[in-house]
Amino acid sequence: MDLVSDESPICSAKGCRAAAVWVLAWNNPKLHTPDRRKTWLACEEHREHLSGFLGVRGFLKDVVTLEEWDAREPEGSGGPESS
Repeated sequence: MDLVSDESPICSAKGCRAAAVWVLAWNNPKLHTPDRRKTWLACEEHREHLSGFLGVRGFLKDVVTLEEWDAREPEGSGGPESS
C-alpha cells in the first residue's frame, strides 16, 4: 500500500492513508439534483467496498481512475474532494 504526503489525494475509507487511485462519483437523489456529483476517493484495496456501500443505496453513478477524472475536469476546478 502506498502511503502519501499531505498534498496527495488519499483514500476516503475510514482510517486509510493510502494513495487514491479511483474516483467514485455518486449522488443521493433525495438530497442532490440529478446532475450533481459528489466524490469519494479509493485506493485499490477499498474500491470494491466503497463502491458496494454506495451501490446498494443506489447512489453510485461512475467509477473512474483518478487520472481519468482529472483529465475530464475543467481547468481550475480543484479535482475531486472527499465528501
